[in-house]
Formats: sequence, C-alpha cells, structure tokens
Amino acid sequence: MSENAANNNNSIMEKNQAICKEAIVSELQKKKVHLFYCLECEELARNIASESDHITLQSINWRSFADGFPNLFINNAHEIRGQHVAFLASFSSPAVIFEQISVIYLLPRLFVASFTLVLPFFPTGSFERMEEEGDVATAFTMARIVSNIPISRGGPTSVVIYDIHALQERFYFADQVLPLFETGIPLLTKRLQQLPETEKIIVAFPDDGAWKRFHKLLDQYPTVVCTKVREGDKRIVRLKEGNPAGCHVVIVDDLVQSGGTLIECQKVLAAHGAAKVSAYVTHGVFPKSSWERFTHKNNGSEEAFAYFWITDSCPQTVKSIGNKAPFEVLSLAGSIAGALQI
Repeated sequence: MSENAANNNNSIMEKNQAICKEAIVSELQKKKVHLFYCLECEELARNIASESDHITLQSINWRSFADGFPNLFINNAHEIRGQHVAFLASFSSPAVIFEQISVIYLLPRLFVASFTLVLPFFPTGSFERMEEEGDVATAFTMARIVSNIPISRGGPTSVVIYDIHALQERFYFADQVLPLFETGIPLLTKRLQQLPETEKIIVAFPDDGAWKRFHKLLDQYPTVVCTKVREGDKRIVRLKEGNPAGCHVVIVDDLVQSGGTLIECQKVLAAHGAAKVSAYVTHGVFPKSSWERFTHKNNGSEEAFAYFWITDSCPQTVKSIGNKAPFEVLSLAGSIAGALQI
C-alpha cells in the first residue's frame, strides 16, 4: 500500500471515529423524559415511546367518585422528582378537559426538572373572533387556562401544538408558558414522495387563509387557490388561480369539521379537469361521524377523493375510521418525540 493510500485510509478512519463520537455524545445529551398521557391518547403515547429509548411511559389512575367528579392518582410521583416530565393531552370535549387540567397543573409542582404539555390539537382554535358584542372567544379562554400552568423547577412549561387554526392565536398565550408551534406538513410531503413518479402533483388551498399558512412549506409543488364567494345566502367555492387540469390535486388545510368546503372544492377542481383529487388535514375533527361522507363504498371506483390523509392528533377519529378508504393516518409520534428533546 502506498503512503498516500495509507494516509487516506487513516483520514477516513479518523473521520468515522469522529462521527461515532459525535453520535455517542449526542445520544448521551438527550433528555430522559417521563411521558404521562390521557386515556384517549394511549395508542399515540405508545407510538411516541417506541420512537425513542429516552421516553418512558408513566401512568395515571383515571377514576371517578360516585358523583362523577374525578378521583385521580399519579403513579410513581416520588420517582419523577428532578426528572423531565411531559403530558400528552386530548381536549376532545369539555367533559374531559377538567380532569386533565387537574393533572397538568399538578405535575410541574412535583419538583420535576422540566414540564412539557403536548396538546396536538388546540380544539377551540376556530372560535377566536368576536364579530359582535356578546360573542365569546373561547380560543382566548383556553389559551389563558394553558398559560396558568404552574412553573416547574426548570422554568416555564413548554406547550407543543400542531397547526393551530388562526395564526394570531400564538399571541394569546402569556409569558408563563413557552408555546412551540409545530406542523404536520412534513408528514404529507414524505407521503407525497412515495406516490408514483408518473403522477403530477399539484397542491390546492381551499381559501387564502390556507395558502398563507402552508404555501411556503409546500413551495416545491405548483399550486391552485380556491376562494369562497357569497351568492345570496350561499357560500360558493370557485377557482381563484392555477390550473388543475390533468393533475393529481391534493387539497391542504389545517382541519376539517363537516367537510362541506372540501367537497365543494373537489367538485370545482374536477370540473376544471383534475385527474384525481385527494385531501390532507392535520386535524380530522369530524363531529357526528361526518367522516362517513368521504368513505369509499363502491371499491373506490366512483369516489371523489383518491386519498384522505389525517394525523393522529384527534384520537377518537383515528379509532373510528379504522382502515376505511380513502383515509390514511400519518402519525405525529416521531415529530412529538423530537419535540420532547428540545
């Protein structure tokens, strides 16, 4: 072996050793997090824990007294002293908020090193405006409740939220907490990359609000923007800009309730020549099982949506839809596991 070749091999070995050392140091620097969770989020919590050896699941006894009020017990409370602690919440209905808030307010006071609240879906996010005197902006009320979480030994509580509905709501939180606003869009882009290369993907936004929120995260794709206009007492969806003809168009928004806007948007795109239409929303709320209007009932041959992607930010929806086409669940577990290390 020549001297130059030996030097090159030594250089490569040194670089590999440096990389290994850096990886080991990085692994050692990771926080060990004790993750508590509400009952609705058990499956998501287990998926989060499976993403990292540094996340340990902890349990709570979710009991009730005879009158229906919570009778709660945090297991292993002494063992989490001086530890990094997180709680995975789901405020899916007013009925479950009180018991979870009771736990959330106590955990930081158990002498923990830090406390993180993971609330993937901020449920009152669409009720942020006061259009006339007497309207109650419940999004602001919820932000105040969250902002009053006690400070732990390590400082203010970190609050992880995905794709909050109105961007101005990030300013509703007081300085006692540190909101971390994340997005589920990277899950969508990864999934789109798995589709056949022959498909020409175009991203559609159902209104200007969705465009403002997401277009910079999806700038690698051509876009179509729709808009809602009033015709008498009706709100009609129309194509504002872009050409969907011959393309697989993916409608992107932060959440869906009844799904009426998505259906009207799909009709407009199809009328303008879209080859197929799919949809992505971070939060599949679907009150009163409104997801049923999107299911494939004839083997998908005559259905409006080829795919309908949601995340697992709304656990009850995930449980309801099962494996029903066109729905696919893109899990936030890896993203949340990463957020817990910040």
